[in-house]
Amino acid sequence: MLFVADSARDRIRRIMSEQGLGEDHFVRVSVTSGGCSGLTYQMEFDNTSRPNDQVFDDNGIKVVTDLRSFLYLCNTTLEFSGGLNGKGFYFNNPNAARTCGCGESFAV
Repeated sequence: MLFVADSARDRIRRIMSEQGLGEDHFVRVSVTSGGCSGLTYQMEFDNTSRPNDQVFDDNGIKVVTDLRSFLYLCNTTLEFSGGLNGKGFYFNNPNAARTCGCGESFAV
């Protein structure tokens, strides 16, 4: 399961509204090679399903990931921190053994 914190839900809804994205859009999350710790997160809005997509609906937000990425993201919570010292969107991933200083990449 992938989870969406209230803070992320509110920010996602606001962005989707501002960009005029409809009910057919969802948040696509993936993990790719890169970053200083070896793996990095990617997040985008999408409206096209792909074979082997894993689909989750939490807190009123539809989150989709590919099967390979889900192996790294299982039980992860998408969160949002705003303000002057905020990080923006970030992932609270219990599977990460370590993360880089900026929080953009991780290792398992």
